[in-house]
Amino acid sequence: MLSALRLLQAGQQVTLIERTKLGLEASWAGGGIVSPLYPWRYSPAVTALSAFSQHVYPVLAEELLEAVGIDPEVHETGLYWLDLEDEASALEWAARADKPLHAVDIDEVVSRVGSLGRCFARALWMPGVANVRNPRLLKALRATLLAMPGFSLLEDVGLVGLEPLPSNGFRLLLKSGSLKAERVVIAAGSWSGRLLSELGFDLPVEPVKGQMILYKCADDFLPSMVLAKGRYAIPRRDGHILVGSTLEHAGFDKTPTEEALASLKASAEELLPGLADAEVVGHWAGLRPGSPEGIPFIGEVPEYPGLWLNCGHYRNGLVLAPASCELLKNLMLGEAPIIDPAPYAPAGRLGRL
Repeated sequence: MLSALRLLQAGQQVTLIERTKLGLEASWAGGGIVSPLYPWRYSPAVTALSAFSQHVYPVLAEELLEAVGIDPEVHETGLYWLDLEDEASALEWAARADKPLHAVDIDEVVSRVGSLGRCFARALWMPGVANVRNPRLLKALRATLLAMPGFSLLEDVGLVGLEPLPSNGFRLLLKSGSLKAERVVIAAGSWSGRLLSELGFDLPVEPVKGQMILYKCADDFLPSMVLAKGRYAIPRRDGHILVGSTLEHAGFDKTPTEEALASLKASAEELLPGLADAEVVGHWAGLRPGSPEGIPFIGEVPEYPGLWLNCGHYRNGLVLAPASCELLKNLMLGEAPIIDPAPYAPAGRLGRL
């Protein structure tokens, strides 16, 4: 959707094809933290996209709110990392990258986050980290697109084949009928590899299941995001608390499980003991588009001019989206790229079936 928005704003005509309804997969299911969970563990390629996007989100939220009256709720809370094993690496990264990440006394954290469990000994703090309410972001994007000239939406439409045309462009074979396009962008998350396999390519993007739970608490129950032992709690402005998430290799099965529910509740209650008395009001699963080192594929497939990729963002689809889509637009329209596009180029990163 954000790829479509940026291309429309640049004067292009866009038809968006969705096999079910827009925004019901990983973008809806994730937590919406506008930062990689452990930014120091990622390559410079991921960091470059993240740094650009973090500055864009407040502006994007205002743009969408003004356009359609739906607030994506970019909520700046800061983030505490608790009892990190690689704390020294994190601090070294922060010093090297000039990031405001620093150690804080655990008693100070407890005084600020009264709901925090008392089993933690150390903490790192980064102010300014925000989260976005991703279901509202998706509603706002959908409504904005539908109001724009030059946009067509085909929902509940399965794409079953992609045929290069002799002159240029492609014929897209749908479950019923077909259409032609001068250029095609594959931005289908975990399903992107299936689409590209039609042309004989092995795109190393695979589904990685993640389960989340949602609580409803008082508005002031949790003032900041907290993360420990790979699990996090994210406060929304109205008191909803998201806790996630699992990492499961289960193919395209996204059925929530009782085992994951019990594990997430245990993590939630260790982080925030008060949640033991709170009701779980939601439990769901989504499929992340896993990729090597979490580096997305952004660019043109060399063997098929006009075929573009914007996929494989793994755990960072929301945080990397503004930069990824701006870079895609730059490359498609021959603009100066916002960052070096080389690390994301499909060339040399695709196998053959």
